[in-house]
Amino acid sequence: MNLSYWEHQSWLSNIDHTIIGSGIVGLNAALRLREKFPKDNILILERGFLPNGASTKNAGFACFGSLSEILDDLNSHSEEEVVQLVQKRLDGLALLRETLGDNAIDFNLWGGYELFTPEDRSLLEECHSKMDYVNKLLNPVFNEDVFSKVPNKFNFKKIEEAVIFNKFEGQINTGKMMEALLQKARKAGIKILNNISVEEFSEGDSSVKIKTDQFEFSTKKLLIATNGFAAQLGLESVKPARAQVLITKPIENLQIKGTFHLDKGFYYFRNIDSRILLGGGRNLDIETEETTTLGETALIQNKLEALLRETILPNVDFEIDRRWSGIMGVGVQKKPIIKQLSNNTFCGVRLGGMGVAIGSLVGRELADLIPH
Repeated sequence: MNLSYWEHQSWLSNIDHTIIGSGIVGLNAALRLREKFPKDNILILERGFLPNGASTKNAGFACFGSLSEILDDLNSHSEEEVVQLVQKRLDGLALLRETLGDNAIDFNLWGGYELFTPEDRSLLEECHSKMDYVNKLLNPVFNEDVFSKVPNKFNFKKIEEAVIFNKFEGQINTGKMMEALLQKARKAGIKILNNISVEEFSEGDSSVKIKTDQFEFSTKKLLIATNGFAAQLGLESVKPARAQVLITKPIENLQIKGTFHLDKGFYYFRNIDSRILLGGGRNLDIETEETTTLGETALIQNKLEALLRETILPNVDFEIDRRWSGIMGVGVQKKPIIKQLSNNTFCGVRLGGMGVAIGSLVGRELADLIPH
């Protein structure tokens, strides 16, 4: 593309900070940079016409992990690491609410429920036996018990009568969150260029040269916030993980309210606008779902529909309104990677499916790697 003098001068000259990715991490990093460097030129490059990873495609869970997920984390992390992970998620949610306000993101604290099928009875028994231990472990974070037992009051079928409740879990409207963040960024004088894919970058002594599919330019600092797509830019410790989702058309007199987890969090659903939004199932075919290609598969979509029909909405006529997928960034450890890669290049990636919870904090911490 041959840029005019005006285009190059106005959008691609004297760039101080370039951020790859306009999702929750990238936008929060940009806003933090604006606080730190009021006069600097800040540019965000986004591969999609909308944020094209998980930020506008996730289920909108304001959560920090179900009981079985936390027990699973304790198998691969120390107690101290798990407490730090939960604290980070809680702090991230607090920062998100503080940055945008509860009304702007439709935040509702309706609580979260973990459900168990008869096949998961041993997992349920483990959760019950270790609930006091986990509550005690997390007490320094919440100053009270997080998890409790409640009955299955929603008429779910093929579900154990005992349900585990978390009163600290909420939900948001993901679209409104991203809309509010984009407006805030533009108001702060942050430039955002969409439909631009970064192909490669190379570092000099005092700048980074960036080659995109449209043009080349230089920036003083480069911040990578592409999460699920990070491996394409050389961050091989981050694996992509596609998450498939569907949503029903509005259902009359829908009584289900809250966020719900099933099968160690591999399935999750919630109410939104008198509909049920349901996602998950990548554990059915982990290898195929380790992809950066957006799309749906019959295997997973059929399983999601069966869950709706047989468990969540038995004896209810419903229609599927829309299906989609998003790309998360995962790895061996749950802790995000926030670090300096070289003199002028930094990254904030591997959010592990907790982007809503920790994205704001990861973006801020990423920006704070850049010294005044």
